[in-house]
Amino acid sequence: MKKDELIRTIKFTLFSLSAGAIQILSFTLMNELLDLPYWPCYLTALILSVIWNFTLNRKFTFKSANNVPVAMMKVLGYYAVFTPLSTIFGNWLAEDLLWNEYLVTILNMFLNFITEYLFDRFVVFGKSIDTAIKKDDVPSQPQ
Repeated sequence: MKKDELIRTIKFTLFSLSAGAIQILSFTLMNELLDLPYWPCYLTALILSVIWNFTLNRKFTFKSANNVPVAMMKVLGYYAVFTPLSTIFGNWLAEDLLWNEYLVTILNMFLNFITEYLFDRFVVFGKSIDTAIKKDDVPSQPQ
């Protein structure tokens, strides 16, 4: 693994951990304070973490200058598949099989971490990685 790819993976992991903290905190607050069924707690917490994670990873991990709406639509496509499957499956485990809702949420978060990294790396940002140029990186023009 090249050094740049290792650093990218570490950044993605750290930002995902911060998104995971947002997800588990918001899930816990809704689950404990509002006493809602599993699915609305999970879905709301997932949406909050996705917004956070996408924003940070686009700018700092993948350093992508690609079209933000296009990238967001690709991520939306990923979540159009992942969200219903993980919500239905998680709700089934927590509500019908009576698995611990925190265990189910953590399993979903781990599955999301692995599959989203691969999707972001190769589909969303694959051809636009490291295309964002900082002002400090632009060579000065001769006068």
